[in-house]
Amino acid sequence: MTVLTPPKSGFEKWQDGLKKAVGDARWNAWDCEIQIAVNEYNRHLSGVAGYRSLDWLFIKAMLWTETGAGSSEWNIKPMRIGVYSDPGLTSFLSGNEGGNLILPQAWRGRLTLSSVRVNPVHNIRAGIGYLLMKLATYEYRSVADTDTNIYEVTVKAGDSFDKIAKAHGTTIEVLTNHNPSAILLQKGQVLKYQKASVKRVIVGWRPISTQAIAQRYNGGGDPNYAKKLDYALSLIRKGKAAVCAN
Repeated sequence: MTVLTPPKSGFEKWQDGLKKAVGDARWNAWDCEIQIAVNEYNRHLSGVAGYRSLDWLFIKAMLWTETGAGSSEWNIKPMRIGVYSDPGLTSFLSGNEGGNLILPQAWRGRLTLSSVRVNPVHNIRAGIGYLLMKLATYEYRSVADTDTNIYEVTVKAGDSFDKIAKAHGTTIEVLTNHNPSAILLQKGQVLKYQKASVKRVIVGWRPISTQAIAQRYNGGGDPNYAKKLDYALSLIRKGKAAVCAN
């Protein structure tokens, strides 16, 4: 009796293709650049709201999953951020979602919409930055200015804490902290304050895992994304990384 072998699933075919990566130096081509970029982000974010250093192997697994050495995008957009149907790059570089807090100072102004789409080194940094932006949690908080001087303001008729804060470049929190007895404002009352503003700040981080990457980076577009990352990581850990200069 003939036993029919069921056809392989798309995921199984992908696995077969990835097995060829082990021992093929082309698949390690971005190892050193990934390590440099991850180290830049780790240094920049060190100590920010309990940040834990990112393992560069997660990023290598993402490259193997997103493109791989057999893809036409491998030498252009290896992390595929910046493809025209994906809003991720715009959200990262706009600064409106926290990307400005994630990107190291040295890359601000250098990383652009156009450069990320044609320069693989920039593409890798944008992909890492976008992932970290999505893993961070944020709140709007009162942030003190670099000007540490104490100022005074005299309350006028019709003033409120909000009105005074906006007019004098400070926040309600700073005003109330410097003037704990000023519960009800009265005309002629003198308030002390320091310069401050309400800004978005990082207050924590979601734990890094293949599931978190699938949810936050891929956004559920590929239901097998986490499984692919797990498989890629298992192969990467068995193989040898490129030798990088210190």
